[in-house]
Amino acid sequence: MPKFFTDKPAGDFITVTGSDAAHMGYSLRMKIGDPVTFCHAGTDYFCRIESMNGSEVVCRVESSAPSRSEPTVSLTLYQAFPKQDKLDYIVQKTTELGVTRIVPFISARCVSRPDGKSAEKKLERLRRIAEEAAKQSGRGIIPEIAPLTDMLGALKDMEKCDVKLFCYENGGERLSDIALLKSGQIGVMIGSEGGFERAEADLAEEAGAVKIWLGERILRCETCPVAVTAIIMNLTGNM
Repeated sequence: MPKFFTDKPAGDFITVTGSDAAHMGYSLRMKIGDPVTFCHAGTDYFCRIESMNGSEVVCRVESSAPSRSEPTVSLTLYQAFPKQDKLDYIVQKTTELGVTRIVPFISARCVSRPDGKSAEKKLERLRRIAEEAAKQSGRGIIPEIAPLTDMLGALKDMEKCDVKLFCYENGGERLSDIALLKSGQIGVMIGSEGGFERAEADLAEEAGAVKIWLGERILRCETCPVAVTAIIMNLTGNM
């Protein structure tokens, strides 16, 4: 069944306009009476199309329920900004796997350091990628792409997490040995190309983050967050 994201329904109806309305009418060739699902803030609204024209689709809400596709944990990925379009891939794949928030930040070894209009342009692109990946994978929310920050800002944001993890290439605990909650907030911080400097690892440890290690094989910076997200979802019973 097609799934779209929407604002909170007004009463018993959801009205769709713009590109989603065109997609429903022209690309999907939907018609009056067809079922369609809308998502808002982790709730699925099961609807049927009541009327439609080229620019507007009106749907009646028949029932609603918490989205079954959302994990029991809220996972925030703190990702040091990588080169080129690697963050596009990271956002797409971790969205599919169930991440809730992505906080990009600049660390000491980041080669790419966008600022001002360049940074905002990149973030808007990442938000579109997150939305498309959420639609494709049947998510109940669109993961938040937070504003670009620095290492200290990312660590400050991580204070809200119940479990704080720092992925470090120079050793740490295995994820399977960490007491991960089945619910609550988990934060994991991952570096860009070249990983982290020792001083940054010390800062993270002082902030209460547990160093984790993925073994002897060296993963690319775009592979690591996908692997870590998948492992966390599996260990918390969400895969």
